[in-house]
Amino acid sequence: MGAFHAYDIRGIYNVDFDRETAYKVGYFIPGLLAADKVLVGRDCRVSSQEIRDALVEGITDAGADVFDIGLSSTPMVYFGTANYGFKASVQITASHNAPEYNGMKVSRENALPVGLDTGLGQIKAWIEEGHPTPAAPRKGEVHPFDIHDDYISFMSKFKADLSDLNIAFDLSNGMACLFAHEVFGDQPSYIFDTIDGRFPNHDPNPLVPKNVEPLKELVRSKGADVGVIYDGDADRVMFVDEQSRFVAPDLVIALMAKYFVDERGERNPRVLQEIRSSKAVAEYLAPYGAEVHTWRVGRAFAAPKLREIDGLWGGELAGHYYFKDFFYSDSGLLSSLIVLRIVAALKKEGSSFGKAIDAISSYCNSGEINFRVEDKPAAMEAVKAHFSAQATPEAVMDFDGYRLEFSDWWFNIRPSNTEPYLRFICEARDPEMLRQKINETTELLEDKFGAVRA
Repeated sequence: MGAFHAYDIRGIYNVDFDRETAYKVGYFIPGLLAADKVLVGRDCRVSSQEIRDALVEGITDAGADVFDIGLSSTPMVYFGTANYGFKASVQITASHNAPEYNGMKVSRENALPVGLDTGLGQIKAWIEEGHPTPAAPRKGEVHPFDIHDDYISFMSKFKADLSDLNIAFDLSNGMACLFAHEVFGDQPSYIFDTIDGRFPNHDPNPLVPKNVEPLKELVRSKGADVGVIYDGDADRVMFVDEQSRFVAPDLVIALMAKYFVDERGERNPRVLQEIRSSKAVAEYLAPYGAEVHTWRVGRAFAAPKLREIDGLWGGELAGHYYFKDFFYSDSGLLSSLIVLRIVAALKKEGSSFGKAIDAISSYCNSGEINFRVEDKPAAMEAVKAHFSAQATPEAVMDFDGYRLEFSDWWFNIRPSNTEPYLRFICEARDPEMLRQKINETTELLEDKFGAVRA
C-alpha cells in the first residue's frame, strides 16, 4: 500500500497500486464521506480510463451514483465539488509525475482535501485489514456531467484585457490544454498544447529546470512579456519573466497583493505562506497591512488552513496558489489569470514582470536541496542543534520539519513525504553567507549520516 501518502494516493500504476485498489477506494468513499453521489474526473494519462472504470464500479457497487465529468483538470473537480454541493469527489491524476505514475485526489464537501489523517488512512486500513466489499447488485448509476462551460464562465470573471500583452504558454501536454486556447485565445504563443498522457516533450513538472527550458527559449524568441507553464493536472502554475528568468513561486504570493490590495482595494488581508517561503514575502506584504500566516506544505494542510484563518489568498513554493474566491482551493488557471492581469497593468505603467519581482526579492536563495538520508529524524535534529549552538534563533517553527530564523539568514529542513530525502532550503543576505551555510549543512549530513546530495 505504498501509494497512500499525506496528500493523496499516488504511485506507479500496477506496481504501487492497481485496479483492485482503485475499486476498493471507490467502494469505501461513499461510506467514509456519507455521500450518495460522487463527482469523478480524470487526467489524460494512459492508465486513467482503466482506473476510472474500476473506481466507478466500486462507487456504484457501494450504492452511490457517479457524476462523471470525464477529462478534467484537478481544479475543475474542486470547482464541481464545491459549486454543485457534492460531499465527495475524486480526480484521477498523478499531477506532475512521469507518465507511468497515476493516482487519486479525494475531496469532501466544500472541496476540502481528504488526506492521510482525514480519511485516506482509514481507507488504507480497511484495505489492509481485508474489510469486506461484498458483491451486490449494482445500485448506483453513472451520469455524464458536463461542467466545462460553467468552470470557464467562473474563471473568466478574473480575466482582464490582455490584448497588449505578449504571452508565451507551455501547456505540458496536460490538462491545461482543455481551456487555455478558449480562455486566452490564439494571440499568445503556445507549445506542447495538445493533450498527450505520455508527455512526449517533457515530464509535466515545472519545478525541474530542464522542463522549463523550452518555455524560456519561446519567451526569448518571441520577445514575450511573460511565460506561463502548467503542470500535468493544471493545479500548479509557474512563470518566466521577460528576461527568460524563472520566477520563484513564493515571490508570486507577494506579487498578488497588486491585484487583491492595489486593484480590488482589500484591506489588511490575511495571507497564507508555507514554511519554505522567502522572508521577502512577509517583508514585502507588511506595508500592505497583510497578516501573513506560515503553515505546512501541501494542499491537505494549506486549503483547510486558509479557510480557518479566513485568508484571502496563499501559496506554496511548488506553485500552488489558494484563493478564498475559489472555495479556498488552488487553481493554476485562476493563478495565471491574476498574474497576467498584474503583468498587463505593469506594462501599461512602463514597468515589467521582472522589475516587479526584483523589487520583492531581497535574499540569496539556495533553492531546495535534497539529501538522501536513512535516519531523517536524527539528521534533522543534528542540523537544528548545530546551528542553534552558533547563535540563538530569532524564531523556531517545528510543524513541518524545522525552520530556524536568524538575523541575516534562515533555513528549513524537512522530510519528504514520498521519497527517502531530507529537503533543505536556506536564504541569506549575501552569496558568501549562503554558500557557507550550504557547505556546513552538507558536510554535517555527509560526515555524520552518510548523506548523499541528490
